[in-house]
Amino acid sequence: MTELKLPEINRVLLSGRLTRDPERRYAADGTEITSLDLAFHRHYRGRDGKLAEHAGFVTVLTYQRLAEICAQYLKKGSAVLVEGRLQMREWTTPQGAKRQRLELRGESVHFLEKSSVPAAPEARAGADDEDRLF
Repeated sequence: MTELKLPEINRVLLSGRLTRDPERRYAADGTEITSLDLAFHRHYRGRDGKLAEHAGFVTVLTYQRLAEICAQYLKKGSAVLVEGRLQMREWTTPQGAKRQRLELRGESVHFLEKSSVPAAPEARAGADDEDRLF
């Protein structure tokens, strides 16, 4: 029997709104990290024929310049489109219990609404006024 070779694809494209203000922190090596809690939902028709809605939540992590821009311009309720990949984070609690969490590592964040604060000149380069892709 031959072994099945699976393609190594790990891409996620997700839109939603932030459930709280972005949280900025720094890694031990000084890398800026911004955490975004994103709510997403879908509408569908159930087996009974009635419209239904399902909501989900995911943590998005952005790094370096993207983290800086997200922390500066996003806030609770901001609508975004995030493209990135899934990553598993593992850690041990002070009590010795092992924990793990599936997160979305954001590689690009598209702001879906106009900002009430003008964008910095370098953030506007190559983007129109209605939506910016970083």
